[in-house]
Amino acid sequence: MLITATEFKKNIGKYLMLAEDEDIFITKNGKSIAKLTSITKDKVNTAKSLFGILPADASLEEAREERLGRHERID
Repeated sequence: MLITATEFKKNIGKYLMLAEDEDIFITKNGKSIAKLTSITKDKVNTAKSLFGILPADASLEEAREERLGRHERID
């Protein structure tokens, strides 16, 4: 579910209850700024979705460089 920050502030109780069953994405000025999710939601599926994102031949250093926004290799 996608809602504005203003809507969230006006109806926080409603969205806290809804977050038990679905993720709530909060936007401000048209940009996503937060995600409200249940602490009891199964996180295994989230972790599984991350497997395979990096190519098998990627090194840890390459992954760090990409994450930090560095595109030049440091030798």
